[in-house]
Amino acid sequence: MSEDVQYSHPSDIPGLTLGTARFEEFRFEPHYHLDCHIGLVARGVQRQSFRGESLLLARGAIQLMPAGEVHDGIASANGSYTLQTFRLSSALLDRVGEEITGKHYFPSLAAVVLQDSRLADELLNVHAILRQGATDRMLNETYVLELLESLFARLEQPAPQTITGNLSSQQLRVVRDFAEAHISDKIVLEDLSLLIGLDRFRFLKLFKRTVGMTPHAWLLRLRLEKAVALINASRNMSITDIAHAVGFFDQSHFTRAFRQAYGVTPARF
Repeated sequence: MSEDVQYSHPSDIPGLTLGTARFEEFRFEPHYHLDCHIGLVARGVQRQSFRGESLLLARGAIQLMPAGEVHDGIASANGSYTLQTFRLSSALLDRVGEEITGKHYFPSLAAVVLQDSRLADELLNVHAILRQGATDRMLNETYVLELLESLFARLEQPAPQTITGNLSSQQLRVVRDFAEAHISDKIVLEDLSLLIGLDRFRFLKLFKRTVGMTPHAWLLRLRLEKAVALINASRNMSITDIAHAVGFFDQSHFTRAFRQAYGVTPARF
């Protein structure tokens, strides 16, 4: 099998580029990037050198390569390897980094390799989900915020903010009233967080602690429960119309989510 390289750009996460590649003979000559890279080897082993040192990167390793760091890369021992990368622009890192850490900048980190199989697998899973091109912006935002929070927590440069407390019943009521009034519309994390004067990261953490679900999971369930109510109230309403009425713009997505929640398709409910 020859080398294969693909890039994708999630439209709802400006500044994020996802790369997936299989290399066998291709060699990365010494180079650098203007953005930050998070690299994960899904299969095989990559041999890499920078600053005069040589590394072998395999599954379970997470490499953070900041802008300007010179490095190379090649398959080890005449094998092949599969590489998954997140390329994050400085604007994206600064914006999200400030939300997560409370700092007004993202620090210039030296290249670092974290050995953390569990976190590496989580990142590979997020990479695969984002590459599928899901149109749910709130879900994608949640993935990116939680991904970077996990990395910042491991690096502690700087550490994520410690978020304490809970949302009040009044704040939850404001969020719920808005969600119900706009159930047929696209709702993003910022729509809900700004209602109660919070940034996305603080809102995400407080909502999850208070409710026991992420805002995305909670909103998804609200949409599905509203769909059930419509199915019971009007047996003449088409599945497509019900899907659109509760904010699903793709009937197949609606059907999958419904079956996962209730064990049957909407047509059989």
